[in-house]
Amino acid sequence: MLSQKCKYAIRAILHLATHTGTNEKKNIKVLAGELKIPTPYLGKILQGLVPKNIISSIKGPNGGFFMTEKNLKTPLITIVEAIDGLSFFETCGLGLEECSDTHPCPIHNDFKKIRTFYQNLLVKKTIGKFSVEIKDKEWSLVR
Repeated sequence: MLSQKCKYAIRAILHLATHTGTNEKKNIKVLAGELKIPTPYLGKILQGLVPKNIISSIKGPNGGFFMTEKNLKTPLITIVEAIDGLSFFETCGLGLEECSDTHPCPIHNDFKKIRTFYQNLLVKKTIGKFSVEIKDKEWSLVR
């Protein structure tokens, strides 16, 4: 469903959301170490999200990545769209090119319900809401 790159992005963003603020920043090496994600790969992922206003960053010795109130209002679907695109929500669950509402594959109707539910979940959940749930349940984003 989601690529590894997208999963890394979501984990990193939610980690930032639960561990930083405008006055607190995470250095990419520290963040990558905490999440056990290769530093150059994570840096490239996160740098691509800054211009899309999904996360914020400041360069320099006291710089790093962080979340603003505006970033926290971003729906999770925005991260998925930025990394993987939204084609998953339109494609066949079996990968068939011919599958459609008028020419459905054997799992079309069931898979369409699952896809729609998942898409709606990602549209409704913001980074901020999800980070609050993570804090409340004391979940760890570190593997």
